[in-house]
Amino acid sequence: MTGRGQLRVYLGAAPGVGKTYAMLDEGQRRASRGTDVVIAYVETHGRQHTSEKLEGLEIVPRRTMNYRDTEFTELDLAAVLARAPQIALVDELAHTNVPGSEHEKRWQDIETLLEAGIDVISTVNVQHLDSLNDVVEAITGVPQRETVPDAVVRAAEQVELVDSTPEALRRRMAHGNIYKPDKVDAALSNYFRPGNLTALRELALLWLADSVEEGLKRYREQHGIAATWETRERIVVALTGGPEGDTLIRRAARIAARGGSGDLLAVHVARSDGLAGSSIAALEQQRLLVESLGGSYHSVIGDDVSTAVLDFARANNATQVVIGASRRSPVIATLTGPGTGMTITRKSGSIDVHVISHDYIGKGRVLPRLTGGLTPVRRAAGLVVAAAMLSVLVPLCAHWRADLTLPSDMLLFLVVVVIVSLIGGFYPAMLTAIVASLLLNYYFVPPIHKLTISAPQNVLALIVFVLIAALVSRVVDRAARRTVEAARSNAEAETLSTLAGSLLRGEQALPALLDRVREAFGATSAALLRRDVGAPASSASLRTHRSGTGMRGSWSSVGSVGDDPPRCPEDADTEVPIGEDLDLALRGRPLAAEDQRLLAAFATQVAVAYRQRQLSETAAAAESLAEADRMRTALLNALSHDLRTPIASAKAAVSSLRSTDITWSEADRQELLVNADSSLDRLTSLVTSLLDLSRLYAGALSLTSRPVGVDDVVSRALDDVPWTAPIEVEVADAIPEVVADPGLLERVLANLVDNALRYTPAGQEVLVTASTHGERVEIRVIDRGPGIPPEDRENVFLPFQRLDDRVTSTGPGVGLGLAIARGFVAAMRGSITLDDTPGGGLTVVVALPASETQVTPLATSEQLS
Repeated sequence: MTGRGQLRVYLGAAPGVGKTYAMLDEGQRRASRGTDVVIAYVETHGRQHTSEKLEGLEIVPRRTMNYRDTEFTELDLAAVLARAPQIALVDELAHTNVPGSEHEKRWQDIETLLEAGIDVISTVNVQHLDSLNDVVEAITGVPQRETVPDAVVRAAEQVELVDSTPEALRRRMAHGNIYKPDKVDAALSNYFRPGNLTALRELALLWLADSVEEGLKRYREQHGIAATWETRERIVVALTGGPEGDTLIRRAARIAARGGSGDLLAVHVARSDGLAGSSIAALEQQRLLVESLGGSYHSVIGDDVSTAVLDFARANNATQVVIGASRRSPVIATLTGPGTGMTITRKSGSIDVHVISHDYIGKGRVLPRLTGGLTPVRRAAGLVVAAAMLSVLVPLCAHWRADLTLPSDMLLFLVVVVIVSLIGGFYPAMLTAIVASLLLNYYFVPPIHKLTISAPQNVLALIVFVLIAALVSRVVDRAARRTVEAARSNAEAETLSTLAGSLLRGEQALPALLDRVREAFGATSAALLRRDVGAPASSASLRTHRSGTGMRGSWSSVGSVGDDPPRCPEDADTEVPIGEDLDLALRGRPLAAEDQRLLAAFATQVAVAYRQRQLSETAAAAESLAEADRMRTALLNALSHDLRTPIASAKAAVSSLRSTDITWSEADRQELLVNADSSLDRLTSLVTSLLDLSRLYAGALSLTSRPVGVDDVVSRALDDVPWTAPIEVEVADAIPEVVADPGLLERVLANLVDNALRYTPAGQEVLVTASTHGERVEIRVIDRGPGIPPEDRENVFLPFQRLDDRVTSTGPGVGLGLAIARGFVAAMRGSITLDDTPGGGLTVVVALPASETQVTPLATSEQLS
């Protein structure tokens, strides 16, 4: 054979979905068309339907190997290569070979087959993919020691997902189609829980979707396809950092939402020189807005904004681009030609472009200050240096007049202009150039000591000198300014990265963020102030009232750090308003305008942290009030009905016995006494449950935890339960003791068994089992009743809630059993969960810490492969 073989992989979310069956079915299909197909290695796991698919296919004998006195069978790579079929079926791509094999991993064996020109069909589960190994372990609690690099699977020519719903997979498991009957219960209650299977299925679907996306991108690149393929809606919104950004982001989010599952991508084009051309604070606020709307924020570098935006859109296969209408005035737009928006529209091709109107159209941009950031002291220093150098240079040139020509004099004066531009900037350098041209004319251009010029070429020389001096000083000034700006931008970036790092490390509390602000700007103290109700609406109005006392009462501090923090904006050296009711105030030193721009970015994060804290406090308060109101209502209902019933029954029985109007027979007297006794027992049980619940909510539950045997607790719990149906107990002797309060655990199990008996139909039994899982012991109470729908399972743990609340019920109890059971178990550092019983019914799982820490795990990666 010539050329490399092709790999086809069947991917599954969990064992038993049908990967091996699908691989064999494909082998049968290929063989029926005359293709030379052999089975190099297939593991049927004793499944009948899978074994039936082996019929008619040639099987290459396995290689028998001995390792540590145990016999293993492995893929016989040499035999398959010698057989040289067209297609080899090789199961379990992630399998680890027995030491002594040609390769450590089976996927390496498959690579050898592919290099030999043999096509291979294989299988793998999502838990064996290297990139998802830790994620799967976190979900299932089962470590996977056998993994395969993602690149091996992604390099396959075909990857096909063998999908199955969790419900269908659990039914197959319950029918014995996956594991042997003795392993079914353990698997269903552990690895094959509905939540685990749903999460694994989602991981498989997402991984395959990413693989398909990569394949599509690779195909487009290989075929040079630049046009957008609208496989899904992707909306790119271009941001400049201007005030119209919020409007564009919200409009783009609405467009993305119309598609149902559209992606929102915001992009800002930064200058290639690394200098900030936009407001950092504004871009930071817009980034937060984009992320709050479910989008992603990106920054790309480019000098041509329109080209950079379209390149980004095409690279991400965007279908629509959202830009804002130009802020240039009509006059400027006419003089300078089409702007960025028109250029993007003209070059967009198949990408739709939305030009969004906003409130800043035609209002132009804010022009930069003429000072360029240089201080007056530096400009004055430049003028002083110019005066000093010219005062020295003129006499020297005059002294060496015989040896120097006019061009030489001009070069020396040009050096002075360059030096002045480095120190004082452009404007002192221009003034120096003009003065230098006059000095050259007066002292060195004939006629000497006159401002007139006799030779026309000298006039041209002076004009060229002034022009060159102006251009050189402009270039030098710009370079000097760019150096300062670059250093400034670097400092701002480092400061913002420090803030980002603190947020990523979880330092979201107000004091932590305020302390970052104080350190970054060298302040002695910092405070976040909140305007009280009835205070003036703007800080400008506050500054008109400097009396102090009245204004201090208008503000309150919601967070502060440092010594003597400001209590109102007037106390601060620098303050930044945040919306209408918040103000970030710093004390220590006034900040320059550039620092205040950066401070605004910090203020945004501080405000976000404060708002989050407010929302959390409000939600907690509302939840507490709602819970208290619900408890009060439920308690009143319970007292009005469930307490009244046993009291009335006992009262009627006692009153009848005391009556002298009727003579009761001995049998009637006994019946009335039994009725009164059972009613009082019911009343005692109800009051005990109410007291237990109140102790749980008050945190006054007395707990004495110690190692206790599961079998002893179960037997004592069953003694207190009326057996209205058969109860079977399966607790192995090897089950370790649990750390629990014996009395509380006994009451929990009694409640659960009593609840199971209440809903178990006639002729069915209740099963109580125990098993070990890691460092926990799980006790299961299994019934064959109607079960509980998944959406109602959390509700049954609420106080005064019963499954039959939706229908008329006269059954005993007020729905406190499961609520108290969960509270008791939680107090013992355990958990209670509800699961379906295979074949119908409900399984209640009580998980408690084992007193022994060294426990063999229930399932290993080999058992689940």
